[in-house]
Amino acid sequence: MHPPKIATFDVPARVNTDTKGVRRAVDEYRETPFGLYMSRPMIGRPTAHWVQSWLLPDLGLCVTDWWWNPGHEREQDFYLDVCEIVREGERWVLTDHYLDLVVRTGRDATVVDVDEFVAAVALGLLPTAAAESAMHTAYRAVDGLASHGHDLDAWLATLGITLSWKERPGVPLQEPG
Repeated sequence: MHPPKIATFDVPARVNTDTKGVRRAVDEYRETPFGLYMSRPMIGRPTAHWVQSWLLPDLGLCVTDWWWNPGHEREQDFYLDVCEIVREGERWVLTDHYLDLVVRTGRDATVVDVDEFVAAVALGLLPTAAAESAMHTAYRAVDGLASHGHDLDAWLATLGITLSWKERPGVPLQEPG
């Protein structure tokens, strides 16, 4: 079992240091009143070639859209990490709290990695207060998604949040809602 994973997002340097400590060049950062958008290529990962994420500190979520390589597609629209996000000047720090949600728009939202969460709490890797916060965050997200037809954009719109994404080559970008 591993301690909580930490990723950093250095906006002025246009660098994302991933959870393994590898510094990655970022194609685009965009700051908004509700969060930080990041878009970058996935180098050396056979399953995916691009990743784009929104860090939403007030919600305790990082929303990710993966661009899978052919033959590695997953049946998901968004992957939500339950986490703590702290802004330190121009640098954002994400601490993963183990729980994640897989969202399939209009169909369902599934909480995953519960086994990792339970093990981390049992081993004292995730403090009790952080574990309780993570549970509340996951439940709030599941409830929000379910009450809006498992539509992430519809749920976030009720919170005054509109996410915009980099257009996939050859795929027209759909407007939210």
